[in-house]
Amino acid sequence: MSNPALQLHLPIELVSEPTLAEFLPGLNAEAVAAIRGTARGGGEPFIFLFGPPESGKSHLLQAACLAATQAGRQAHYIPLGRPGIEPDILESLERLDLVALDDLERIAGVPTWERAVFDLFNRLRERRRALIAAAAAPPDDLALGLADLRSRLHWGPRYRLLPLTEPDSEALLCASARRRGMPLPPEVTRYILTHHPRNPSALLDLVARIDSLSLREQRPPTIPLVRRIMRREDDAWQVGIRPVSQALR
Repeated sequence: MSNPALQLHLPIELVSEPTLAEFLPGLNAEAVAAIRGTARGGGEPFIFLFGPPESGKSHLLQAACLAATQAGRQAHYIPLGRPGIEPDILESLERLDLVALDDLERIAGVPTWERAVFDLFNRLRERRRALIAAAAAPPDDLALGLADLRSRLHWGPRYRLLPLTEPDSEALLCASARRRGMPLPPEVTRYILTHHPRNPSALLDLVARIDSLSLREQRPPTIPLVRRIMRREDDAWQVGIRPVSQALR
């Protein structure tokens, strides 16, 4: 991954770097505005996001880190509970301007992880740095054993992210395709919305894959072409290799 803002200390590479401009706010406009302010250094020092898998939490966290870097700040995105990382990955992150912690529910009930997140929270606050955290549920619904950590998660605004509606998902697909100069026929858009997850990052990754294959084969996007890409994704799922946007959502 080329951008240091999104470095994961993991063998993971994003198909594209998620941006705030690409994220269609829909019913989440207030949350997106708050995240943009924090990423640029003028917003809340702590934000907590929660919502179902297809609400775009991971996209927003990664996009916040990229926006921070573009503003001349240092940022780091970490998906908690992913195989291959240990609590010591959180050490010394207070030197950064922004830290984004994803999938907080995955470390709930693990004392070493909970203590590491709690300590990081305190160090960031002491240094007047920013933290954005995301989980599948609000703080009180997480199975956290450390009461002090649960208390800290209430110290800033909490936003429940809502999945994109079908019109919003269609608008996101079409806007992403237009930015790439790629025509996306209505029948292809309908096929995608019927057969593909509506996670914003997953949709954006799919458009990137369609564009890449379309250019490589010198043919416009068609339903058979999209079906081939989706079949490859299904095969990857079966062998345990998930597209990054879906693995981290």
